[in-house]
Amino acid sequence: MQHRIVVLGAGYTGAIAAGRLARRLYREDVAITLVNAEPDFAERVRMHQLAAGQDLRSLPLSEMFAGTGVELKLAKVTGVDVDRRTVAVVDADGPGEPETEELEYDTLVYALGSGWNDQGVPGAAEHAHQIAGRPGALRLRERLARLDAGESVVVVGGGLTGLEAATEIAEARPDLDVALAARGGLGDWLSPKGRRHLRKVFDKLGITVHEHTAVTGVEADRVTTADGGTIPAAVTLWTTGFAVHPIAEATTLDVTDTGRIVVDGTMRSVSHPDVYAIGDAALAMGPGDKPLRMSCASGTPMAWQAADAIAARLTGGKLPNAPLRYFNQCISLGRREGLIQYVTADDRAVRAALTGRFAAVYKELVCKGAAWGVTNPTLGLPTRRRHVVRQPARAGSPVRTAA
Repeated sequence: MQHRIVVLGAGYTGAIAAGRLARRLYREDVAITLVNAEPDFAERVRMHQLAAGQDLRSLPLSEMFAGTGVELKLAKVTGVDVDRRTVAVVDADGPGEPETEELEYDTLVYALGSGWNDQGVPGAAEHAHQIAGRPGALRLRERLARLDAGESVVVVGGGLTGLEAATEIAEARPDLDVALAARGGLGDWLSPKGRRHLRKVFDKLGITVHEHTAVTGVEADRVTTADGGTIPAAVTLWTTGFAVHPIAEATTLDVTDTGRIVVDGTMRSVSHPDVYAIGDAALAMGPGDKPLRMSCASGTPMAWQAADAIAARLTGGKLPNAPLRYFNQCISLGRREGLIQYVTADDRAVRAALTGRFAAVYKELVCKGAAWGVTNPTLGLPTRRRHVVRQPARAGSPVRTAA
């Protein structure tokens, strides 16, 4: 019998994990199924570009995984039963009424990622836009295209997504009145050099910054703030953080109070050894015993770690022990400006930072590299095969691996 590996979600982490597993394990020994609701891979790190009117290339998952042995299933995950080791899905591409199906697994890789988080602020869900995925970015793109010169756009949230979205929109539409509302100071986690450059770019693009401003309500044409003030907003973009899919919280998995699956250093669930979680959906500890932040920078090495750990455990190989650490934060500030903030292993800013045009090119190369790693899922690993190690993952299912 083949060992059944089911990977939920084909974002950066899920796609990378599925491809790496296909490279590590022989097809006759494992059946790898990748479940995703959409037929195309979405470059989430470019959603602000899509919203600002730029066209992104189409990346069909069927082409990415052709010939790899990975079975792509277009379906929406509706539930996971980790005690019965089953996943409930609804067909996303079948004709007629959607059909519910149950997938059985021996090993589950949970990579459903995250969506936007309205933080429970009144009016945010009804009136604000979000760019956590392609559908939201396209809706914002359409709305921005209908705005007349001089109309106002307010970006709520001063994190990386908010900074990139505000600058991208302001650069693409200099005729609009773009503002950013942040709970803290502008880029207050950056180095002094990084903060200076950020302010310089915001000033150059004419972006109004409302620092130390908590937004407490969203209406169709304005946002209200904690001090009782209002900021005009024909369009409000909400970028105050992400929330994970509620499916994991409904299981018997050990999860945090925000629904993230608690994992060990190999990305294995601390409560269910046949479940691995990666990316935004998982709570993994990094250097300094600090949780890894929700980001592509965290998700990619988490996917590598999980795939290599699964292959090692199935084949009796050596478990991976590569440390998960940070090197920099890459921030695009429009198409011609950027900021590369170098950081410690636990993600604290150091003095060094790269700014300007070179930083923009650097960030673009990082984005292209991340997409290449996903769209070429079985490349980049050694091809030399070593002695086959046989160790049953479960009764009747021997597995072999290639180095």
